[in-house]
Formats: sequence, C-alpha cells, structure tokens
Amino acid sequence: MSHDTTASRNTRKTIIGFVTSRSGNKSVKVTIPYKTPHPLYHKIINRKTVVHVHDEKNETKIDDKVEIMETRPMSRLKRWRIVSVIQSAVGTTAEAITEADVAAAVPTKTTRAGAAATEPKA
Repeated sequence: MSHDTTASRNTRKTIIGFVTSRSGNKSVKVTIPYKTPHPLYHKIINRKTVVHVHDEKNETKIDDKVEIMETRPMSRLKRWRIVSVIQSAVGTTAEAITEADVAAAVPTKTTRAGAAATEPKA
C-alpha cells in the first residue's frame, strides 16, 4: 500500500490569523479572531483563539496576516507552522531613536517659550 504524502499534507487544516507576539527564535503566537452569536441573547460576540506557531525562517513580524497549517508537534505547545505571509504589516520596523529626536518632536515649556521669544511680534 503506497501513500501519497503530498495529497495527505494538502488535506491538513489551514487558518488565517494575525501574528501577535514573537516569543523566541522560530516561534510566534498567532491570534485567530472569529465571531459567534450568544446562545441566549443572540448578540454577536468577538472571540479569539491563540495558537503557538513554528516560523522556520523567522520571516514574520507583529501584525502580519499569515496562513498557518496544522502539523506534527514541534514542541510542547507548537502544533502549527507558517505556510505564507498573506499581508505584511506596515511601518513596524524597529528603529532606534535618540533623545534629541524625541526632544525635537515633543514641545516642552523651554522650547515653546524660546520659540515665542525669537518670533518677531507684529
């Protein structure tokens, strides 16, 4: 009896979710949001499932929309792996900022008073 491994792999569950945490090397947490009606009052309730996912290439960032697939247990909690990044997060690159950058962006009493004193009065 020969088993076609590619056909059996393609029948595994795939879900789309959002990366919410990078919790170590090759590991991420993915949140899968869904809506369900309340059993008695029938109001739509927002729910979420958080799963631990294996990210082999460390290619995801926080807030990326990813497709994940069920797989063999990778560790105590990881039972899913990243298939693809559907939508990359915008503007989440980590950049170091200096105190001078912060001081230039945030007005303080001294900078406001100094700016008012240097302006010519009309």
